[in-house]
Amino acid sequence: MDNVATHTNRLAGETSPYLLQHQHNPVDWWPWGPEALAEAQKTGKPILLSVGYAACHWCHVMAHESFEDEATAAVMNELFVPIKVDREERPDIDQIYMNALHLLGEQGGWPLTMFLTPDGAPVWGGTYFPKTAQYGRAAFVDVLRELARIFRDEPDKIAGNKEALTRSLAQRNPADAASIGLNELDNAAGSIARATDPTNGGLRGAPKFPQCAMLEFLWRAGARTSDERYFITTNLALTRMSEGGIYDHLGGGYARYSVDARWLVPHFEKMLYDNAQILDMLALEHARAPNALYRQRAEETVDWLKREMLTKEGGFASSLDADSEGEEGKFYVWSQAEIAQLLGPEDPTFFAGKSGITAKGNFEGHNIPNRLDHDSETATESEQLAALRAILFRAREKRIRPGLDDKTLADWNGLTIAALAHAANAFDRPDWLTLACTVFGFVTTTMSRHDRLRHSWRAGKLLQPALASDHASMIRAALALHEATGDHLFLDQAILWQADLDTHYGDPQHGGYYLTSDDAEGLILRPHSSVDDAIPNHTGLTAQNLARLAVLTGDERWRRQLDTLFARMLPIAAANMFGHLSLLNALDLYLTGAEIVVTGQGEEAEALLGAARALPHANTIILHVPDPAKLPSHHPAADKVKPGSGAAAFVCRNQTCSLPVTEPDALTALVLREDASSANHRLQ
Repeated sequence: MDNVATHTNRLAGETSPYLLQHQHNPVDWWPWGPEALAEAQKTGKPILLSVGYAACHWCHVMAHESFEDEATAAVMNELFVPIKVDREERPDIDQIYMNALHLLGEQGGWPLTMFLTPDGAPVWGGTYFPKTAQYGRAAFVDVLRELARIFRDEPDKIAGNKEALTRSLAQRNPADAASIGLNELDNAAGSIARATDPTNGGLRGAPKFPQCAMLEFLWRAGARTSDERYFITTNLALTRMSEGGIYDHLGGGYARYSVDARWLVPHFEKMLYDNAQILDMLALEHARAPNALYRQRAEETVDWLKREMLTKEGGFASSLDADSEGEEGKFYVWSQAEIAQLLGPEDPTFFAGKSGITAKGNFEGHNIPNRLDHDSETATESEQLAALRAILFRAREKRIRPGLDDKTLADWNGLTIAALAHAANAFDRPDWLTLACTVFGFVTTTMSRHDRLRHSWRAGKLLQPALASDHASMIRAALALHEATGDHLFLDQAILWQADLDTHYGDPQHGGYYLTSDDAEGLILRPHSSVDDAIPNHTGLTAQNLARLAVLTGDERWRRQLDTLFARMLPIAAANMFGHLSLLNALDLYLTGAEIVVTGQGEEAEALLGAARALPHANTIILHVPDPAKLPSHHPAADKVKPGSGAAAFVCRNQTCSLPVTEPDALTALVLREDASSANHRLQ
């Protein structure tokens, strides 16, 4: 143990809030990097890799039980080189070793606990390990000692596991040729819809995640087929999660997921990416069919984003912790007595009846405010409820707050910027568009070096080269802002980022994109996955971006590039359609989306653009050509433009355009009528 005493915890100099949570552990943590790997190879010790994130409840549990325990830490320090990784800061590392865990037959999750050879190759792992043996799970110290023994006494076994896992991780079997078209999209949508919960929305059972890529896929099926059942299915999920305890009825914003089947009991952490995607879905459905609940939830969620997630520098923070004062959800739950004391003798009964509050509580003796079982109320009652919620919110603000992970991630901010742009149009909130532009400016200036995007920023420090996900999300944001404003600076930036993505991340051999750039830090392999995670995969987002770039630039190279991407990636998606919904959403946009071309300038053109931007954003692409003479000659609307005829709009699908319309209402009716006509034609 004398050798161990010379080591120290090395996390104090990091910027990641998650790593800083562990800076005082008696564990001799190293951050991931060449120094840590060199230490492992110098000492010959295996690596204990622990991956988590700041808002992760079970990460906190394992930290309190084991990493803060002197005796457990001593065993870790003696037998291993411990390395701590923030999965949000280094999703490339997380993806590699989480895939390795899946290959071992484990479901996965966080904390991710992996045992590696000194050169970083995975051998074995798991997720949460209890400090003491329980429920058939070995104690963490026993696991440590046994793994160290195997490394020492059974090198052949270690070598065999290393070889098998490394070979499987690197394996890229070519997919069998498979065709996916409109019929396959319809069949997949029908299958998913049948798997949803007819009472509560979302997939059947528990836990329940928002799964916005799935909701968008079902929404697109409704738009594509004119089958209202898909819209009903999407609406049910959005409505129930907006009424359930997964939504913060006092402060706004949605939690990560619901642990039950009713959306009542959340896992209380709030992630930026969930709220971005839900806001995007609220905007999409409200644009199709205005909904007062969705407007209220969108406004409250954006207020929460501005109040609690917007950093003083101008970017959005990553997450709010589930825990406060060492207890999950303590900040958010109430007793009936607390509410009665704050609201007075009469109002508590009214509020309790509308918010699911009981003397026994609706969650482990506590109450989570919700609206799942509420009756409708009058306008006066709605105002009264809002006033009572405000009283409780002000009281809650005096509690000890959950921790804020205030690092700014380019990919999550890109999702949020695009959602704000879409919501600004759907809910007629130009101030949200201004906010989106401000955050976009922060990412493009502060989070770039030498014209190259970076992944993470915190405390004045830029960390890690950008990932493919950063480019895909920020390109999407740039295109959304271009369509919402007509400003070509956004389009120019999108083109530059797409060129960078193609140059440094493209995989010409297999198709698609690596997660890391060709000049990034070398890992045991370059991670490459097309499967959606909690956020849409960069491959699916890139396909959507290419579809829009083809229209917005008039450059056919983007369409050819998209055709190639689909040819390479759709056969892979065919084997796992549910895991590739963002790619299938891109295919739907490409095959059925409405290209709305507005020519001319002045008030008439702005009115037409306003009508176009108020339409659902998922299946429309808006091209403004102020000078009709500059419409490319190969464009199908070119021969319909009459010189000197003033502002006009055309709706184009499949290289065929409508006659010009000059009234905003006529444009809206034309798009919706063509949607229905196209669907009816396919159903015949």
